Amino acid sequence: MSRTQIIFFTILFIVILLSGCSSHNESERMLYIHGIGIDYEDDMYTIYAQVINFSTVAKSEQPDGESEHSEVGQASGKTVDEAIFNLYHSLDQKLFWGHLTFVVYSEEALKKGRMNTVIDLLSRYREIRYQIWFYSTEDSVKDVLLTVPIINTSLALSRLGDPRNSYMQESFIEPVNMRMTIIGLNEPSHEAVMPVISIVKNWETIEGKNDIAKVIGVGVVSKDGFKGFITSDKARGLRWMNNKMKRTEISIDTGEGEDEENVTITVGKIKKNVDPVVESDTLKFDINVKMTIEIASIQGKVTIEQIRKQLEKKIEQEIKETYKEALKRDIDIYRLSEYLYRENVKAWKRVEQDGKVELTDNSIGKLDIKIKEIKSGRKSFKETIK
Repeated sequence: MSRTQIIFFTILFIVILLSGCSSHNESERMLYIHGIGIDYEDDMYTIYAQVINFSTVAKSEQPDGESEHSEVGQASGKTVDEAIFNLYHSLDQKLFWGHLTFVVYSEEALKKGRMNTVIDLLSRYREIRYQIWFYSTEDSVKDVLLTVPIINTSLALSRLGDPRNSYMQESFIEPVNMRMTIIGLNEPSHEAVMPVISIVKNWETIEGKNDIAKVIGVGVVSKDGFKGFITSDKARGLRWMNNKMKRTEISIDTGEGEDEENVTITVGKIKKNVDPVVESDTLKFDINVKMTIEIASIQGKVTIEQIRKQLEKKIEQEIKETYKEALKRDIDIYRLSEYLYRENVKAWKRVEQDGKVELTDNSIGKLDIKIKEIKSGRKSFKETIK
């Protein structure tokens, strides 16, 4: 073979390889889905799809021009797949699912036990990741998807799209993704929690008040269906039973009557241990919580011992209150069944029913709250102005 022939066939081979890019999707000719909402009514699924302007995702703010922050489309069907394909009928471009960030379930969808169907679809589609965030809501799913971030921030950095950022500052309810939900449903006690989103109007501009997404508690689902919402003060015990908690605030009252003083405390990292105690036919769980605190604000004269005593008492009260509220709905909110399963599987097999152990008001044995260290912020535990 001559040198000319070798060059010719080499060029031909390269051209054939390059032709493999002919089916490549151009980024400007696709729509990018950021979040979806799932509702279920009259035996029909309704899917709400939030499509964002992908050109603004890398920016910290939205453009000031005429371009929209996002658009929300909707379609219905007898199955989730059918609803999605009906949505495709109204699209101008191909819809790319690789940037799906969150899913919001309506209360009705959870009550009808439709979450498992959605998880099956999401986990099997090649473009979708397991790290998408899961939420539930009692409000309109469409209205939740239409909420906007504060001060025109990019939707990619919203409460729904990036929940870990705000969780670092105030660790009320831990963000939950699809992977964590699947694990929770597959392992004892076969229940999973997800944050509850509510729409509030506590931020406003010159043009008026904006709809803002706020986390108010948790919704609990099992393999068999929805078990209910635990919200507001009833859910506050969850933060003390989570070693991933980064930072939270709690206020206590010291003294009595006219001598009552208010102290606000910032709690940093905590360390929680749960020990199942099996004695003949009785089963209890001893809980130990250790933490470091910082005094944020003080009114009046209080002692360190007063702060320590009242804080330990209030945290114990919050843990018990959340536990009892969950017990009313047959929810193992602290996953005590799993602790027994990990520590003593023989005892777990003896007492479990459908993966759960029977819990009562007396199932929590010793509840020991210990404050390892008390910090005063900068210098003093006294009031700045006397």
